[in-house]
Amino acid sequence: MMMVRKAAVAVVGVLAAMLAMAAPVSAQVYGQPVPWQMNFQHAATPTMAEVINFHTFLTWLITAISVFVLALLLYIMWRFNAKANPVPSKNTHNTVLEVVWTVVPVAILVIMAIPSFRLLYKMDVIPDAAKVREWYPDVNVAGTLDIKATGVQWNWSYEYPNERIKFDAFCANCFPGDPVSPTSPRLLETDNHVVVPVNTLVRVLLGAQDVIHAWAMPAFGVKQDAVPGRANETWFIAIREGTFFGQCSELCGQGHGFMPITVEVVSKTRYDQWVVQKRAEIETKSGVKFAAN
Repeated sequence: MMMVRKAAVAVVGVLAAMLAMAAPVSAQVYGQPVPWQMNFQHAATPTMAEVINFHTFLTWLITAISVFVLALLLYIMWRFNAKANPVPSKNTHNTVLEVVWTVVPVAILVIMAIPSFRLLYKMDVIPDAAKVREWYPDVNVAGTLDIKATGVQWNWSYEYPNERIKFDAFCANCFPGDPVSPTSPRLLETDNHVVVPVNTLVRVLLGAQDVIHAWAMPAFGVKQDAVPGRANETWFIAIREGTFFGQCSELCGQGHGFMPITVEVVSKTRYDQWVVQKRAEIETKSGVKFAAN
Protein backbone atom coordinates (compact mmCIF):
# COMPACT_ATOMS: atom_id res chain seq x y z
CA MET A 1 0.00 0.00 0.00
CA MET A 2 2.90 2.31 0.80
CA MET A 3 4.34 1.68 -2.66
CA VAL A 4 1.02 2.57 -4.31
CA ARG A 5 0.85 5.80 -2.27
CA LYS A 6 4.37 6.79 -3.29
CA ALA A 7 3.57 6.06 -6.93
CA ALA A 8 0.45 8.21 -6.70
CA VAL A 9 2.42 11.12 -5.23
CA ALA A 10 5.03 10.80 -7.98
CA VAL A 11 2.46 10.81 -10.76
CA VAL A 12 0.74 13.88 -9.28
CA GLY A 13 4.05 15.72 -9.50
CA VAL A 14 4.60 14.59 -13.08
CA LEU A 15 1.06 15.61 -14.09
CA ALA A 16 1.48 19.02 -12.45
CA ALA A 17 4.65 19.62 -14.46
CA MET A 18 3.01 18.47 -17.70
CA LEU A 19 -0.04 20.66 -17.13
CA ALA A 20 2.23 23.62 -16.41
CA MET A 21 3.91 23.05 -19.78
CA ALA A 22 0.50 23.15 -21.47
CA ALA A 23 -0.56 26.30 -19.61
CA PRO A 24 -0.79 29.69 -21.36
CA VAL A 25 2.41 31.70 -21.73
CA SER A 26 0.94 35.04 -20.63
CA ALA A 27 3.59 35.52 -17.94
CA GLN A 28 6.42 35.57 -20.47
CA VAL A 29 7.96 38.57 -22.15
CA TYR A 30 8.10 38.78 -25.91
CA GLY A 31 11.06 37.76 -27.98
CA GLN A 32 13.42 36.28 -25.39
CA PRO A 33 13.59 33.60 -22.70
CA VAL A 34 12.91 34.37 -19.05
CA PRO A 35 14.21 32.73 -15.86
CA TRP A 36 12.50 29.45 -14.94
CA GLN A 37 10.64 29.39 -18.24
CA MET A 38 8.91 26.08 -19.00
CA ASN A 39 6.83 27.02 -22.02
CA PHE A 40 7.59 28.23 -25.50
CA GLN A 41 8.09 31.91 -26.14
CA HIS A 42 5.08 33.89 -27.30
CA ALA A 43 4.36 33.22 -30.96
CA ALA A 44 5.36 36.08 -33.26
CA THR A 45 4.44 34.20 -36.45
CA PRO A 46 1.44 32.06 -37.45
CA THR A 47 3.79 29.09 -37.88
CA MET A 48 4.96 29.33 -34.28
CA ALA A 49 1.35 29.60 -33.16
CA GLU A 50 0.71 26.28 -34.88
CA VAL A 51 3.79 24.77 -33.20
CA ILE A 52 2.46 25.81 -29.79
CA ASN A 53 -1.02 24.46 -30.55
CA PHE A 54 0.43 21.14 -31.71
CA HIS A 55 2.63 20.93 -28.61
CA THR A 56 -0.38 21.58 -26.36
CA PHE A 57 -2.40 18.91 -28.17
CA LEU A 58 0.41 16.37 -27.76
CA THR A 59 0.85 17.27 -24.09
CA TRP A 60 -2.79 16.51 -23.32
CA LEU A 61 -2.67 13.36 -25.44
CA ILE A 62 0.40 11.89 -23.75
CA THR A 63 -0.99 12.95 -20.36
CA ALA A 64 -4.13 10.92 -21.02
CA ILE A 65 -2.05 7.94 -22.17
CA SER A 66 0.22 8.17 -19.12
CA VAL A 67 -2.74 8.32 -16.73
CA PHE A 68 -4.39 5.35 -18.43
CA VAL A 69 -1.21 3.23 -18.31
CA LEU A 70 -0.57 4.19 -14.70
CA ALA A 71 -4.15 3.26 -13.77
CA LEU A 72 -3.63 -0.16 -15.38
CA LEU A 73 -0.37 -0.67 -13.50
CA LEU A 74 -1.91 0.29 -10.16
CA TYR A 75 -4.91 -1.96 -10.77
CA ILE A 76 -2.66 -4.90 -11.64
CA MET A 77 -0.52 -4.28 -8.56
CA TRP A 78 -3.65 -4.28 -6.38
CA ARG A 79 -5.66 -7.01 -8.08
CA PHE A 80 -2.97 -9.55 -8.97
CA ASN A 81 -0.49 -9.40 -6.11
CA ALA A 82 0.33 -12.64 -4.31
CA LYS A 83 -2.02 -12.02 -1.39
CA ALA A 84 -5.08 -11.01 -3.44
CA ASN A 85 -4.48 -13.63 -6.14
CA PRO A 86 -2.85 -16.71 -4.58
CA VAL A 87 -3.85 -18.92 -7.53
CA PRO A 88 -2.52 -17.22 -10.68
CA SER A 89 -4.34 -17.46 -13.99
CA LYS A 90 -3.03 -19.88 -16.59
CA ASN A 91 -4.20 -17.89 -19.62
CA THR A 92 -1.41 -17.53 -22.18
CA HIS A 93 -2.94 -15.03 -24.59
CA ASN A 94 -6.07 -13.12 -25.56
CA THR A 95 -6.60 -12.52 -29.26
CA VAL A 96 -9.02 -9.62 -28.83
CA LEU A 97 -6.74 -7.88 -26.34
CA GLU A 98 -3.70 -8.29 -28.58
CA VAL A 99 -5.59 -6.81 -31.53
CA VAL A 100 -6.74 -3.87 -29.41
CA TRP A 101 -3.31 -3.04 -28.03
CA THR A 102 -1.93 -3.13 -31.57
CA VAL A 103 -4.65 -1.17 -33.34
CA VAL A 104 -5.08 1.54 -30.70
CA PRO A 105 -1.39 2.62 -30.63
CA VAL A 106 -1.34 2.67 -34.43
CA ALA A 107 -4.45 4.88 -34.44
CA ILE A 108 -2.83 7.22 -31.88
CA LEU A 109 0.32 7.50 -34.00
CA VAL A 110 -1.76 8.34 -37.06
CA ILE A 111 -3.62 11.02 -35.08
CA MET A 112 -0.25 12.48 -34.10
CA ALA A 113 1.32 12.14 -37.55
CA ILE A 114 -1.33 13.93 -39.62
CA PRO A 115 -1.01 17.40 -38.00
CA SER A 116 2.72 16.85 -37.56
CA PHE A 117 3.37 16.25 -41.26
CA ARG A 118 1.03 19.11 -42.20
CA LEU A 119 3.02 21.49 -40.01
CA LEU A 120 6.38 20.17 -41.24
CA TYR A 121 5.27 20.73 -44.83
CA LYS A 122 4.37 24.35 -44.10
CA MET A 123 7.72 24.95 -42.41
CA ASP A 124 9.74 23.29 -45.16
CA VAL A 125 8.07 24.72 -48.28
CA ILE A 126 8.86 28.32 -49.19
CA PRO A 127 5.43 29.76 -50.07
CA ASP A 128 4.41 32.74 -52.11
CA ALA A 129 1.99 35.37 -50.85
CA ALA A 130 -1.01 33.53 -52.32
CA LYS A 131 -0.08 30.30 -50.56
CA VAL A 132 0.33 32.14 -47.27
CA ARG A 133 -3.15 33.62 -47.63
CA GLU A 134 -4.47 30.10 -48.27
CA TRP A 135 -2.75 28.74 -45.15
CA TYR A 136 -3.46 31.73 -42.90
CA PRO A 137 -6.51 33.67 -44.15
CA ASP A 138 -6.36 36.05 -41.18
CA VAL A 139 -2.82 37.20 -41.99
CA ASN A 140 -2.58 40.25 -44.25
CA VAL A 141 0.59 39.75 -46.28
CA ALA A 142 1.84 43.21 -47.25
CA GLY A 143 4.75 42.12 -49.44
CA THR A 144 7.88 40.00 -49.65
CA LEU A 145 11.48 40.48 -48.56
CA ASP A 146 14.57 38.42 -49.34
CA ILE A 147 17.50 38.18 -46.93
CA LYS A 148 20.72 36.20 -47.25
CA ALA A 149 22.29 35.07 -43.96
CA THR A 150 25.77 33.57 -43.86
CA GLY A 151 27.20 31.92 -40.77
CA VAL A 152 30.83 32.69 -40.00
CA GLN A 153 33.02 31.65 -37.07
CA TRP A 154 31.65 33.46 -35.10
CA ASN A 155 29.11 35.98 -36.34
CA TRP A 156 26.38 36.35 -38.93
CA SER A 157 26.68 38.26 -42.18
CA TYR A 158 23.49 39.58 -43.77
CA GLU A 159 22.64 40.84 -47.20
CA TYR A 160 19.45 42.42 -48.51
CA PRO A 161 19.90 41.85 -52.28
CA ASN A 162 17.01 44.02 -53.43
CA GLU A 163 17.88 46.88 -51.08
CA ARG A 164 21.64 46.52 -51.79
CA ILE A 165 22.41 46.44 -48.08
CA LYS A 166 25.07 44.25 -46.50
CA PHE A 167 26.40 44.16 -42.95
CA ASP A 168 27.86 41.91 -40.26
CA ALA A 169 26.23 41.27 -36.89
CA PHE A 170 28.47 40.51 -33.92
CA CYS A 171 27.54 39.73 -30.34
CA ALA A 172 27.20 43.05 -28.50
CA ASN A 173 26.67 41.82 -24.96
CA CYS A 174 28.97 38.84 -24.55
CA PHE A 175 32.05 40.11 -22.78
CA PRO A 176 32.76 42.59 -19.96
CA GLY A 177 33.00 46.11 -21.27
CA ASP A 178 30.75 45.60 -24.30
CA PRO A 179 28.93 48.91 -24.95
CA VAL A 180 25.28 47.87 -24.70
CA SER A 181 22.15 48.93 -22.89
CA PRO A 182 21.71 47.46 -19.40
CA THR A 183 18.38 46.02 -20.53
CA SER A 184 19.93 44.07 -23.40
CA PRO A 185 19.91 40.30 -22.74
CA ARG A 186 23.38 38.85 -22.39
CA LEU A 187 24.57 36.60 -25.25
CA LEU A 188 21.51 37.56 -27.32
CA GLU A 189 22.08 41.17 -28.41
CA THR A 190 23.93 42.06 -31.62
CA ASP A 191 25.50 45.32 -32.71
CA ASN A 192 23.50 45.30 -35.95
CA HIS A 193 19.90 44.14 -36.02
CA VAL A 194 18.12 42.34 -38.82
CA VAL A 195 15.24 44.70 -39.51
CA VAL A 196 12.09 43.46 -41.26
CA PRO A 197 8.65 45.00 -41.80
CA VAL A 198 5.65 43.50 -40.03
CA ASN A 199 3.18 41.31 -41.98
CA THR A 200 5.78 40.69 -44.69
CA LEU A 201 6.77 37.33 -46.15
CA VAL A 202 10.48 37.15 -45.34
CA ARG A 203 12.47 34.51 -47.24
CA VAL A 204 15.85 33.75 -45.74
CA LEU A 205 18.58 32.12 -47.84
CA LEU A 206 21.11 30.44 -45.56
CA GLY A 207 24.73 29.52 -46.14
CA ALA A 208 27.97 29.13 -44.21
CA GLN A 209 31.52 30.17 -44.86
CA ASP A 210 33.37 27.57 -42.80
CA VAL A 211 31.43 25.01 -40.71
CA ILE A 212 27.77 24.14 -40.13
CA HIS A 213 25.79 26.79 -38.27
CA ALA A 214 22.05 27.09 -37.65
CA TRP A 215 19.84 30.16 -37.79
CA ALA A 216 17.26 29.77 -35.02
CA MET A 217 14.60 32.20 -33.85
CA PRO A 218 12.33 30.54 -31.24
CA ALA A 219 9.53 33.12 -31.33
CA PHE A 220 9.28 32.66 -35.11
CA GLY A 221 9.29 28.85 -35.08
CA VAL A 222 12.40 28.92 -37.29
CA LYS A 223 15.49 26.73 -37.05
CA GLN A 224 17.43 25.97 -40.22
CA ASP A 225 20.99 24.76 -40.75
CA ALA A 226 23.50 26.88 -42.65
CA VAL A 227 25.82 24.44 -44.44
CA PRO A 228 29.02 25.30 -46.38
CA GLY A 229 28.57 24.79 -50.12
CA ARG A 230 24.82 24.39 -49.81
CA ALA A 231 21.92 26.84 -49.92
CA ASN A 232 19.11 26.23 -47.43
CA GLU A 233 15.96 28.29 -47.17
CA THR A 234 13.50 29.21 -44.49
CA TRP A 235 10.75 31.78 -44.11
CA PHE A 236 8.59 33.62 -41.63
CA ILE A 237 5.89 36.27 -41.36
CA ALA A 238 6.17 38.35 -38.21
CA ILE A 239 2.70 39.52 -37.19
CA ARG A 240 3.86 41.48 -34.14
CA GLU A 241 6.28 44.39 -33.91
CA GLY A 242 9.13 44.15 -31.44
CA THR A 243 12.67 42.87 -30.95
CA PHE A 244 13.24 39.13 -30.99
CA PHE A 245 16.32 37.15 -30.08
CA GLY A 246 17.77 33.85 -31.25
CA GLN A 247 21.12 32.09 -31.49
CA CYS A 248 23.18 29.77 -33.62
CA SER A 249 21.84 26.33 -32.71
CA GLU A 250 24.46 24.07 -34.27
CA LEU A 251 27.71 23.47 -32.38
CA CYS A 252 30.21 25.31 -34.57
CA GLY A 253 33.34 25.68 -32.47
CA GLN A 254 34.80 27.61 -29.58
CA GLY A 255 32.71 30.74 -30.19
CA HIS A 256 29.42 28.93 -30.75
CA GLY A 257 27.82 30.58 -27.73
CA PHE A 258 28.65 34.04 -29.07
CA MET A 259 26.61 34.00 -32.30
CA PRO A 260 23.31 35.61 -31.34
CA ILE A 261 20.60 36.73 -33.73
CA THR A 262 18.56 39.87 -33.20
CA VAL A 263 15.56 40.57 -35.42
CA GLU A 264 13.69 43.84 -35.13
CA VAL A 265 10.16 43.83 -36.56
CA VAL A 266 8.95 47.32 -37.42
CA SER A 267 6.27 49.07 -39.42
CA LYS A 268 6.67 49.47 -43.17
CA THR A 269 7.33 53.19 -42.72
CA ARG A 270 10.00 52.57 -40.10
CA TYR A 271 11.56 49.90 -42.31
CA ASP A 272 11.83 52.30 -45.26
CA GLN A 273 13.52 54.81 -42.97
CA TRP A 274 15.96 52.14 -41.79
CA VAL A 275 16.86 51.27 -45.40
CA VAL A 276 17.69 54.91 -46.13
CA GLN A 277 19.70 55.19 -42.92
CA LYS A 278 21.59 51.95 -43.56
CA ARG A 279 22.46 52.96 -47.10
CA ALA A 280 23.79 56.29 -45.81
CA GLU A 281 26.00 54.44 -43.32
CA ILE A 282 27.33 52.19 -46.07
CA GLU A 283 28.02 55.18 -48.31
CA THR A 284 29.88 56.93 -45.50
CA LYS A 285 32.07 53.92 -44.76
CA SER A 286 32.75 52.86 -48.35
CA GLY A 287 32.70 56.23 -50.07
CA VAL A 288 30.57 54.71 -52.83
CA LYS A 289 27.24 56.32 -53.65
CA PHE A 290 24.16 54.21 -54.36
CA ALA A 291 22.78 54.60 -57.86
CA ALA A 292 19.23 55.85 -58.09
CA ASN A 293 16.60 53.10 -58.20
